[in-house]
Amino acid sequence: MKQLLTVTEEGKDSRLDAYISGQLDGLSRSYIQKILKNGGVLVNGKAEKSSYRVLPGDVVEVTAPEPTEPEIVAEKMDLDILYEDQDIILINKPKGMVVHPAAGHYSGTLVNGLMDHCRGDLSGINGVMRPGIVHRIDMDTTGVLIVCKNDFAHQSIAEQLKVHSITRKYYAIVHGVIKEDQGTVNAPIGRHPTDRKKMSINAKNGKEAVTHYRVLMRFAAYTYVECQLETGRTHQIRVHMASIHHPLLGDTVYGPAKCPIGGLEGQTLHAGVLGIIHPRTGKYMEFSAPLPEYFQKLLNILK
Repeated sequence: MKQLLTVTEEGKDSRLDAYISGQLDGLSRSYIQKILKNGGVLVNGKAEKSSYRVLPGDVVEVTAPEPTEPEIVAEKMDLDILYEDQDIILINKPKGMVVHPAAGHYSGTLVNGLMDHCRGDLSGINGVMRPGIVHRIDMDTTGVLIVCKNDFAHQSIAEQLKVHSITRKYYAIVHGVIKEDQGTVNAPIGRHPTDRKKMSINAKNGKEAVTHYRVLMRFAAYTYVECQLETGRTHQIRVHMASIHHPLLGDTVYGPAKCPIGGLEGQTLHAGVLGIIHPRTGKYMEFSAPLPEYFQKLLNILK
């Protein structure tokens, strides 16, 4: 990628790296400094350092390498497989496992393990970084996840997700005692206006989000609930339960910054049931994953 920039009066006396960063979207200053170090920036046909102060009329030529996606390596893993056939595979995902590679997580993800297990037989619709992945669950959420082995299955499951016909039941422990036996949170979810890593109830820019919850057990200061998703927005249950003042136990993003129970990592949320129409047979199938050991122990302690 080659870009030519001509410095105007407005940009004069800026450091070269700062000037380029202000002119080109999507390139961080540290990345620009790397390009400079490798001789990828010329000022009036001559290489200059990051600290060079630009002058009006300077012609800055920036040559940035085309971005490449890292190769995702197959890794042997002990996957907890709930069901598998020629089209789909259902996994019981453990706590702490990232679903697919992204910046900072290129190995040890579920996709790395699936690439070894499925020998490359995974749908390609979501690109090389997310083969087979049609929906996700958070790193610290456990439970049932469906993966598609071909594009035919992927399109079928994606359509079911789109029309909200998939059964998805999650189990969670939330702060506080919920008085009513059941309820529904119907509030749109979108990106948080100031914190880009978070989601929030966002009436203006959010997408429709509906969560039905049912009380399974009440404790002194917590409630054990089943949440059934009608839609599947990012962090939906976490955001919705926090919005009614019952954030998930262990969720330091949407709940208390310090978890009251020591040793608990991340939210207590388990994808317990997933029901789909099988892409090939057209029959309804339902899969379930037992509560993980840490979750069961917590319930016993709270009892």
